[in-house]
Amino acid sequence: MGKFVVKEVPSGFKFDLKAGNGEIIATSEIYSSEKACLNGVESVRKNSACEIEDQTAEGFETKKNPKFEMYTDKKGEFRFRLKARNGEIIAVSEGYKAKASCLNGIESVKKNAPEAKLEKVEKAE
Repeated sequence: MGKFVVKEVPSGFKFDLKAGNGEIIATSEIYSSEKACLNGVESVRKNSACEIEDQTAEGFETKKNPKFEMYTDKKGEFRFRLKARNGEIIAVSEGYKAKASCLNGIESVKKNAPEAKLEKVEKAE
């Protein structure tokens, strides 16, 4: 069972979505308030059952928001970002060497986010 871990950081609040094994699947932006961060968690829960827009494929089909966008970064690694209905990015992944691993990360968000527990806010060291 996955969990959202909300942390207070020097510039605000952020969350990580962690899989049952403790691995971080996706991370949020920095929010100015805890309330805004918790709204971000709810947005990921609500929007995680969406389609994937594979921007690594030639002539890819543009999907409507909400959606996962899979793309390659400057280092050639595969990444994904989850966009809400309004087009805002609500969660991003780490870089993956293989496309299949990136797709597994997306599937893990889809599986874990809707039922993930919310872990108590902790202050970052």
